[in-house]
Amino acid sequence: MKNRFIALFIALSLGSAGAANAGCVKGAIVGGVAGHVAKHHALAGAAVGCVVGHHMSKKKQREQEAQQKAQQQQQQQADANAKQVPPSK
Repeated sequence: MKNRFIALFIALSLGSAGAANAGCVKGAIVGGVAGHVAKHHALAGAAVGCVVGHHMSKKKQREQEAQQKAQQQQQQQADANAKQVPPSK
């Protein structure tokens, strides 16, 4: 029981730091529960869950940024192509 409260405290304190810890709280909660079920290793599960959650969040953010950049490049190319086509008579 004590481990659950400690894991919850850690998760909440890390989550209050802002966007820099995106994914950490969710990962810590899931990891803490999984660790508790796996022979009462809630703290280890919360720590690992935080790391994994943060990694997955950053990975998703990078993918979204790459997708937005690709869309902007496509739009710029389409705009450039539209300027090159002479108006029909």
